[in-house]
Amino acid sequence: MSTMNRRLILRSRPCGMATQQDVPLELQPLPLLAEGQVLLRNRYLSIDPAIRDWMSDRLSYLPPITLGEVVRSTTLGEVVESRHPSFKAGDLALGLNGWEDYSLADGAALGRVELVAGDAEQHYLSIFGAVGLTAYFALLEVGLPQRGETVLVSAAAGAVGSLVGQIARIKGCRVVGIAGSDDKCRWIVDELGFDAAINYRSTDNLLESIREACPAGVDIYFDNVGGEMLDAALLTINDRARIVFCGAIASYNSQMPVPGPYNLWQILARSARFEGFLIRDYLGRFPEGIAQMREWLQSGQISFREQIVDGLENSLDAFNYLFDGRNTGKLLVRV
Repeated sequence: MSTMNRRLILRSRPCGMATQQDVPLELQPLPLLAEGQVLLRNRYLSIDPAIRDWMSDRLSYLPPITLGEVVRSTTLGEVVESRHPSFKAGDLALGLNGWEDYSLADGAALGRVELVAGDAEQHYLSIFGAVGLTAYFALLEVGLPQRGETVLVSAAAGAVGSLVGQIARIKGCRVVGIAGSDDKCRWIVDELGFDAAINYRSTDNLLESIREACPAGVDIYFDNVGGEMLDAALLTINDRARIVFCGAIASYNSQMPVPGPYNLWQILARSARFEGFLIRDYLGRFPEGIAQMREWLQSGQISFREQIVDGLENSLDAFNYLFDGRNTGKLLVRV
C-alpha cells in the first residue's frame, strides 16, 4: 500500500464552473489511524450536484468545505486497516468522505455494504444508495402520488429524476419529464416509460410546453432544478398540488443571487404544499427502500443508468458533466 494519497483539494471557492485552479490534485502523506478510525481505499466516488453548493460559502444543510480540505463526496471503498470493532480489512464501506485515493474516517460514520447475489458494488452509490432512495422516499412520502395524477419531473434524465418518473408510473400516474436534449427526451419516453418529455433547451416557451404536455394540470412537481423552471411549473399546478423540492441545480454555479421564484404565490392560490427533502431524514428506513427498489429492479419495472468515468484525476471534469449537459443517469468515478 502506498504511503501517499492523491487528493483533490478545494483551494478557492469557484466563480461559476469549478476549475483546476479551484480544485487541484495534490499528493499528501497518509495519516496514521487513531482508535475508532478506519482507512478506506476508495473504489467509487459519487458525483452529485450538491457538491457544488458545498464548495461555496452559502448557508446550506451541511457546512461549506473548508479551504485546503479535500472535496467532500460520498465514497464506496474497501477497508485496508481498521481500529474500529465493526470493520475489518476487506470489508466494503460507504461514507461521506472525499475525492481521494484513501479516506480516513470515523468508523461510527461509515456503513457496511453487504452485497446480495447479482449486486454490483457501485449500485450502493446509485440505485441502492442515496440516489435511488431519494427518488423512492421523496416521491412516495412527500409527493404522495395517487393513481391518475400528473407528475412533472425536472432534470428527468438525471440520476434521481429518471427513477422518480418510473416510480410514479408504477403508482399509476401520468408522467412528464423535462430534460436538456432530444436524446435524453427519447430515452426517458422510449426506454423508461415516461408519457411525454420536454426539451427545455429547444422550446421557445417552457410554460406553454408544460401546459401542452400536461393538459389536466400538474398534481406533483418534482423539482431538481429551481430557478425559471420552478417558476414556470408553479403556473401549471392544480389545487392541492405537492411540490417536492429536491435540488436547485440551476443556481449552483450562479455568481449572482438568483431572484424568485416569482410565482410562489401560486402555493397560496392553489392551497398547494411546497416541501424540501433531505435523504438524511430517512436513514433508518434504508432497508425498506432498498428491498422495494430491488424488487422493482428484478421484476423489470424500473431500470437505471450509471455513467462511470475512470480515474481520480478525472473527477473534476466528470463533476462538470452535471452542469454542461454531458450527464445521463447516475454519475460515478471509478478510482
